[in-house]
Parts: sequence; structure tokens; C-alpha cells
Amino acid sequence: MGYDVHITRGDWWEDDREHIGGHEWTRVVQRDPDLTITGEVSASTPAGETLTYRSELLAMWTAHPSSEPIPFDFRDGRVVVKNPDESILAKMIEVAANLNAAVQGDEGETYP
Repeated sequence: MGYDVHITRGDWWEDDREHIGGHEWTRVVQRDPDLTITGEVSASTPAGETLTYRSELLAMWTAHPSSEPIPFDFRDGRVVVKNPDESILAKMIEVAANLNAAVQGDEGETYP
């Protein structure tokens, strides 16, 4: 379990908010050399198992200071990132500006 932060138009949990379109997300990713739609991400468990998550418009951000790719998951008309640090939040704010959207945490807090 983790804490999600969302790029959204309106409160991320509201059904009647204006959704970000998949075509909008794809266009932003295509224009950003540090984002690539991969459609999946894999991780290893401590027991050595590989878990894979698939989502058609899942993108990876490849410019994080740790050099680790960071998943930006497009779902339900918003983009979701789990447990973002300050660098990831800064990237999310940049992406949100390109989508005419805002960055909002699970508890409703917003990021400038």
C-alpha cells in the first residue's frame, strides 16, 4: 500500500470532474523526451518473484535523479503516481500545467 498523488481536473475522487482524455495524455507524453508510454512496469519481490502491472497508457519518467524509472499511471481520467518524492512532485506539477490540471494528494491536499 502507498500514498497516491494525482494529476487531475477537480477532486480526483469525484465522478463528475472533468476527465483528462487519453489523447491529451498521449500528446503530453509524446512531447516530453523524459516520458515514454510502456504499458507495463515490473518489480521483484523480496522472495525473488517478478510482479508485472499493465495499463495501456502507463508511462515511465526516466529523468529522476536516482536514475530509476518512475511510473506515471493514466487511469480513470487522471494520472497517478505512488509515493512521490520532491523531484517527482516537481515533474507532476510540470505535467499538470501541460494538461491544464492540478496535482492533488489522496487526502485532497493540493501542490502548487
